[in-house]
Amino acid sequence: MANSGIQVSKQHSLTTSMVSDEDLQVYCQPCDEEGTRLPAHGYCTDCKEHLCQTCFTAHKINRLSKQHSLLDATSMPQVLQQPSTSTLSGKTTDLTTTCLAHPKEMIKFYCNNHTELLCSVCVTLEHQGTSCKVNYIPDISGDIIDSKEYQVILKAVNTASDQIQQMVHDVKGMTNKSNSSLKDALEDIKKFRQEIDKRLDKLERQAENAAKVIEKENNKHLKELEKTCEDQTISLMALSDKINQFNTSKQADKLFKELKLANKTLKIVEERMQQLSSCDIKQYNFKPNEAIVTQLKSSLGILKQTTLEKECQPVQIKSRQSAHQGDICVETSEDKETMCGISGITSLSPDTLVIADYHNMAVKMVDTSSQSVSDQLQLDGKPWDITRLAFTELAVTLPFMQTIQVISISSNKLKKRDTMKVGGDCHGIGCYQGKIVVSFVNPAKLQILDMNGYLLTTIDGKNNFKNPYYVTSNSNAIYVSDVNMNILTKINWHCKVISSYSRTGKPRGMALSEDGTVFVCDKERNVIEEIMEDCSTGKVVLKTVKSPYAVCWCGETQKLYYSCYAEDEKINNILHIYKLS
Repeated sequence: MANSGIQVSKQHSLTTSMVSDEDLQVYCQPCDEEGTRLPAHGYCTDCKEHLCQTCFTAHKINRLSKQHSLLDATSMPQVLQQPSTSTLSGKTTDLTTTCLAHPKEMIKFYCNNHTELLCSVCVTLEHQGTSCKVNYIPDISGDIIDSKEYQVILKAVNTASDQIQQMVHDVKGMTNKSNSSLKDALEDIKKFRQEIDKRLDKLERQAENAAKVIEKENNKHLKELEKTCEDQTISLMALSDKINQFNTSKQADKLFKELKLANKTLKIVEERMQQLSSCDIKQYNFKPNEAIVTQLKSSLGILKQTTLEKECQPVQIKSRQSAHQGDICVETSEDKETMCGISGITSLSPDTLVIADYHNMAVKMVDTSSQSVSDQLQLDGKPWDITRLAFTELAVTLPFMQTIQVISISSNKLKKRDTMKVGGDCHGIGCYQGKIVVSFVNPAKLQILDMNGYLLTTIDGKNNFKNPYYVTSNSNAIYVSDVNMNILTKINWHCKVISSYSRTGKPRGMALSEDGTVFVCDKERNVIEEIMEDCSTGKVVLKTVKSPYAVCWCGETQKLYYSCYAEDEKINNILHIYKLS
């Protein structure tokens, strides 16, 4: 078919089906995608798109496209170009999510520096600076299917869902115990009431009513929490299904956007979980008023309350068999020192670790599958310990700068973000449900911070610590290793020392197992020991380990990763891997 003397070959036709003369007219392709048909005024050889006069002019101004090569109406191709498969599946159908800030615009871009999904208006108004690296989503989403980021986010979503369910289970158990204790207290009231005159009837009714109000508030709180957690669970399951659907259907752009949005959703869920977990469930018992026997003008008694602790089932240490799984050399061409100093290790996923290299003032991402360093980030000071704050955030202590450096993770790259100034030489660091635990030396102390670095609690060292080099934590407790006192101390979240383990040599780095046991590097005895969560007993799991220093445990693979410090670069540059079964 011909139109105005222009031949349209089958190769350049947008469709192999029958088309009208109007379909063969050259139109502005960006406007056509939005449902508006305007004649083409020019052509961009970089975007391979015909443009109307408005789009042509805007193309010259926009920072992302002003360097593109443009052809005017006399030089542009007189036929529509065959779009690629990625263009058809990405630009025309996948980029359909509207921008929250500009509802009439579609999200088509991503700023790596601000980790934000953007429309063209967002780019023009807020991301024109030289510090912003803005990419067109179809250009960078090709490798997102089955990527590490997909796996990490999906795992994080499922983990958050599991944690919510566990929280409901824990709070329900504590609420039942609280209600049970309240009933016991009421029985004590009745027994006490039988011993006194009938003139106490009114006081008894008042006490019972007060108790029932508390019980009602308990149950009301539980229902509210269950409803909130149920809503969060449904939302996370829907998010997980959506992510899996886009991944299965190979819709890269949609998957990319959903993964980025999932990060924000997970942070919101994490904050909400932190708020919910901060509630105190009370236990009640009745303490009779002794004076009431001779003087009936006072109250019937005191309804005493104490905060319930989450109960932990005692865990027996398994008899483990160890098998060496290999060594990873973490020395890189970017290192300034030939001898590394692996002082901290944390896990991002079963095949990705991040280590703190003290001597080279760096943080390194280690791919355990390829057994190599995949990324390296230089710091302003020497790092000591490292922990995971959120699903895409890390924190590392810089003792001599009295600073905690926050690091973001995007597309398997490490990048410095914020810094938290702290009051002392910070060494060990751990994090659990929005609370950061940091150990200090000179003077020795322990501090609990929120996610913005604001101080919540300080535990003075006094007789508890001298040199608390490392700290780790879970829902039940905080564990501190002290290299001078040769002791491992267990502290609850109310800052009370619960127990301690003193049969170590020089304890350094620690890692918690999924069962609550603690792996500890004992540099003096040259062993790695596994200690029960109540610090009652311990078993050596690895012997003849030369000066072990930092350790990390992966529950999914049952692998233990550790480093050594022995003034020998052949030893210090190696990350050792053992499977424990």
